[in-house]
This record gives sequence, structure tokens and C-alpha cells, in this order.
Amino acid sequence: MVAKISLGNSLYRALCYNGEKINKENGRLLATNKIYNDGTGKVNINRAYQDFRSWMPTSTRTERPMVHISLNPHPDDRLSDVEYTELAREYMERMGFGDMPYMVYKHMDIDRHHIHIVALRVDTDGRCVSDKNNFYRSKDICRDLEKKYNLRSSERQKITPDMPIRKINPSGDIKRQLANTVKMVGMRYRFQTIGEYNAILSLYNVRCEPTDGKVNGREYHGLVYFATDDSGATIATPFKSSRLGKFAGRDAIEQRFLRAKEKVDPKKTRAIVAPVLAACTGKDDFISRLKEARIDVVFRYTDEGRIYGVTFIDHNNLAVLNGSRLGKEFSANALENRFNSQEQQPAQPIAEIQRPQADNTATEDTRQSQTDTSRQPEHDETPPHASDSAQSQSYRPQSPNDYDNAPTLPGLDLFQVGPGFNAEEEAFYREMQRRKKKKRRGPKL
Repeated sequence: MVAKISLGNSLYRALCYNGEKINKENGRLLATNKIYNDGTGKVNINRAYQDFRSWMPTSTRTERPMVHISLNPHPDDRLSDVEYTELAREYMERMGFGDMPYMVYKHMDIDRHHIHIVALRVDTDGRCVSDKNNFYRSKDICRDLEKKYNLRSSERQKITPDMPIRKINPSGDIKRQLANTVKMVGMRYRFQTIGEYNAILSLYNVRCEPTDGKVNGREYHGLVYFATDDSGATIATPFKSSRLGKFAGRDAIEQRFLRAKEKVDPKKTRAIVAPVLAACTGKDDFISRLKEARIDVVFRYTDEGRIYGVTFIDHNNLAVLNGSRLGKEFSANALENRFNSQEQQPAQPIAEIQRPQADNTATEDTRQSQTDTSRQPEHDETPPHASDSAQSQSYRPQSPNDYDNAPTLPGLDLFQVGPGFNAEEEAFYREMQRRKKKKRRGPKL
């Protein structure tokens, strides 16, 4: 539990702040001492102010005669109203305010329920409650109350490199979890780019984004951290790096980039990944085999599902490496071709041309030529004399206008599907074909 103590001279302002929040159903009045309380949980601000004034001395040398205290248990702690009331009374007695007028409010405007206490510091004779070492006394009292009411300790745990890193828990203190995760990742792993940094953070449901801009003519370059769920969606208000600590700032992270360049050895990670890639049967098998070898792989996909980025997180050597750092065969393009090219596309049907009935005027040589050119060539090689016929078979008109460009079958011009025969166009087409053949054959010697 964390206690915050503020000394002040504006009693009415403190009463308005708490009273208005309570009356808007964002909390309730739990208890009072020497101040009127009708038991409804609501506050009559003017009545409360007049009651406090009746206990104020006519003259005092104390410049700040009132105190405003907030007691904040851990977000995971759940106390009843009776327990909150007893906790507040014991805290005030041990701090020396047991006989002073005060009011205890419970605030419920955020998920983390907590209590506020407004009290006088001077009695009717003008004597002031001592505030000597009140910070240390308050800290000791909070530790004792944590044990008595079985509350979580607010003492900061010392972060060490061997501490386990856990995913963000949405029901816990998001800010503290973000700070701990970022600090431990920075202490433990080595990375050289913001992409590699985000890859390791994503394992623990954290995302980092650079922010650049200008305020009042001055440029700024910072980082913003997001808590996410397993799908990557943001679950809480983002935090500027300055709210987490200097270790999360852009300067600190860029310094880690520079130091990592001297310490990361891709050969160690490649020695583990290479045999796995050679033996795997697919992407899922590749991921599971690397998981067993204590290496996480993070793929990044386009909207169409194509792999455009891959990062390897080696927990053995505490290194984060983009695939291209290990070699070309481990890059995003290489893995895209390796895994996604295995999905064969369905074969496209070949357009068949409807053959006309044999013409009485057609010669035996013409029929033989048609039969030879209609056969499929072997080994994907098209014989020179069959090029025109193969081109005709692969052509399928998509619109009526496409018939104008349709190639013709030698000797069967009368049976072409499309508009009427145009002699000038046919002559032009044959002339172009002869020129193409001359170019392929080369000049005569």
C-alpha cells in the first residue's frame, strides 16, 4: 500500500474535490470523526466545511493547517468498506491524527479502489500535529497494515537478469508491468534495430513505437510503449518512455543497439537454425522444432498472407536477429519461397479449338499438317513449324473485340470465328509473319 501526504491551506478545495466526486456516484463517504455524517454515503460540502471551521483555532502560526492523505492498496487487493474504514482509523491514530476532525472517502472512479482522508492538523488551541519524519513513519505504518490486512507489498523488487519475464496481465498494474518487462528485456537480450526490439517485446505482449515531432519549435525523439493482448490489440492507454524510466528512453535503447553490434555472433544461432530448416517439413514444423531448441521465430505478414519479415529470438545466446543476419537462406523472401511455394496452384485448363468438318477441297497434306501441329511438344520445347498452331490453341477471346487480333490457322481462314474476312488485314498480317521468320532465321549468305 502506498500513502501520499499533502499539506495545504485550502480546506474548502479539498472538500469540494472529494465531495463532488462522491456525489457523482464515483465513491462514497465511509466514515467521519467529529464531522456530521448522515450515513447515506453522500456529502453536504457546505455543512462539512462549517463543521471543520468550528474546530479551527481563532489564530495559529501554522501556514498549512490541513492535510490531504490518499491510501492506495495494490490493484489486485480487494477490501470491504468495513476493512477500508478500520484501516483508515488505525493509520490516522498511529500518525497522530486520532483526535483530529477528519473525513474518509472511498474513490471508485478507476478500477484501483482507494481512499482519501481530509483532516485538520491544528487543534482548537492552535497547536499543530508534528510532521517530523512523517514520510518514514507513514512507510513503516503501511508495511505493518499490509501484514495485518494481508495486502500485497508495495516495496519495489530489485530487478535482476535472472528474474522470469511474464506477459502483461490486464488485471494488474499495467505501468509497473511495462516498466519491469522493458527493463528486464533490455538487461538480458541483445538487439540492433527497433524491429528486433519489438520482436522480443511481442513475446510478452508489449509494443514500442518511435515518436518524432516538434513542440514550441524544439524537436523531440522519443518512444511510446503499448500493452497488448495475445492478438496484438492495445488494451490500455499507452505510456511515454519517460513515465517508465530512463532505461526505456530512446537514447538508452539506441545505446543498446550500438553495444549489441559488438557482442552478437550470428554464427551461434545459425548453427542451430540451419539443420532445423533442412530437416523441417513445413512452416509449423519449423516453428515447433525451433521452439524445442529454445529459439522463438516471429513472422511478419502482409495483408495477403505473404511473409515480409522474420526474426529469430535465441534464448540460448540471448540474441535477437533478423533472418537476413543469419544468411540469405534465412531471409523473409527465402522462407516465403520455401514454405508458401509448396502450396501448388491448380492447373489451368488448356483452351481447345473446335475443329471444323473436313472440307472436300482440303488436300491430304493439309489434313496431315493439322494433325501434326495439334500434338503437344515434349520437354516443353515447341518445334519451329508448330509455333503458329500452338499459339492458336492457347488463345481464348475474352471479348468481341479480341477477335480482331486472333491468329489464323493456315489453310482454314474460312472457318475462323469472328467478323467477316478482310483481305487487307490478312495481307498485312502475313507480311508481318514473314518478317518475323526472316529475323529468326537471319540473313541469307
